Amino acid sequence: MLRIRHTDENPHEASEINVTPFIDVMLVLLVIFMVTAPLTTVNVPVDLPSSTEKPAPRPDDPVFLTVKADHNLALGEDNVAVEALTSALQQATKGDKEQRIFLRADKTVDYGTLMSVMDKLRAAGYLKVALVNLQGQEEGQEVKSSGPMGSGAQ
Repeated sequence: MLRIRHTDENPHEASEINVTPFIDVMLVLLVIFMVTAPLTTVNVPVDLPSSTEKPAPRPDDPVFLTVKADHNLALGEDNVAVEALTSALQQATKGDKEQRIFLRADKTVDYGTLMSVMDKLRAAGYLKVALVNLQGQEEGQEVKSSGPMGSGAQ
């Protein structure tokens, strides 16, 4: 009589873990993440509309606050210390806190420094702040300045 031995009757059972299903699942997840990762970015192509409006007219006596590349401040043409900014603004605006302050900053000034200056303006009571830029200039083009604001403010 023949006896058929089954593998579960073997006294030397293999105690190895079968990792093939685990590897299959990991490869499927890898492919899924590779496909979906580029879709989760915020880089959405948008064709923004252009404006044909002229920049707002400059006031007769604008107040310019400039943040220089070395993070020093200048009010108009005069250097001003951060501690004396409030009193210098009071003097320049003749106490009119409704007057717009034109804020200019060097390209190399970091965002934190610019926000710090804007916080100081807000603490001093000046809530109307216009950020000055050069209009009609491509990055790397030669800048042709037409006064202290360049070619316009936004």
